Amino acid sequence: MDKAIPLALLASLCTATSSVCQRLGARDSQPQGGLDVWLVFRLARKPIWLLGIASMILGFVFQVSALHYGALALVQPILALELLFVFGYMAFLTSRTVRHRDWLAAASMSAGLGLFLFAASPHGGRQHAPTSLWLLAGLLTLGVVLAGLAVATWRQRRAPQSPAQRAAILGATTGVAWGFVAAVIKEFSYHLNGGLSSIFSNWSAYVLLGAGAASLLLASHALAAGPLAASQPGFTILDPLAASLLGLFLFGEHFGATTVDLALEAMALALLVSGVSGLSHSQLIDGEDEPAVADERDGRVIPRVADN
Repeated sequence: MDKAIPLALLASLCTATSSVCQRLGARDSQPQGGLDVWLVFRLARKPIWLLGIASMILGFVFQVSALHYGALALVQPILALELLFVFGYMAFLTSRTVRHRDWLAAASMSAGLGLFLFAASPHGGRQHAPTSLWLLAGLLTLGVVLAGLAVATWRQRRAPQSPAQRAAILGATTGVAWGFVAAVIKEFSYHLNGGLSSIFSNWSAYVLLGAGAASLLLASHALAAGPLAASQPGFTILDPLAASLLGLFLFGEHFGATTVDLALEAMALALLVSGVSGLSHSQLIDGEDEPAVADERDGRVIPRVADN
């Protein structure tokens, strides 16, 4: 477990880099129709988007390694720190002042995550889940993803959505899909010790390729649909939440379940959600597409956003 935490932190840094690069590459590209399969091929012409994909692959390697050493319910919540890294990237890229409420939101998210891991103390569980449970988990995840796509598509046709609304729905759907992919990665990591024959004779490698490609397509649509502030909360909250639930269901992992533990876990989740919400609506992320203007008094660059 001591190896899982630093590996999960490295994975989180890589996924944050991937999110920012993919958003920079995708924000000027609009999907054509409901689910535009060719969107990924158009984005592949942009070097910044390809850099994001390379970072995502590196993050995947770190994630596989982390899940090989630690529980799914431990590793995935740490990956929620991705948003803090996104926050740092946007502060650097936009040259905007970090406000006190931004620091408070970052502190709230960090404290919530630390408290949750302390109170829940994810542990135990098996390395390999039964096929029957995998079938049920796969069907449930597919149902949730299809429902999310249906809502995004139906609302777009019947009642036009703002870019932020569509990005939020697709971001939440992508978060659930990523949680399932993380569970498949955990299963895949179990077979690494058996060599190539064990890896390619098991279903997890092929499901990982299919589910990973589908999740990449979903993420591309979420990032192209609207601002990062809208899609990032779904990525950040629902990914570890879905993965943790699957860790309990599939791998029999355990959380602290005393009255005190449950109270601390509820408090931690409240801190985490409030921190994610606050960071997502920071001027650094929410105003990513706002042009900056020069302050006539001293030449400083400030954003065209309202200061609350």
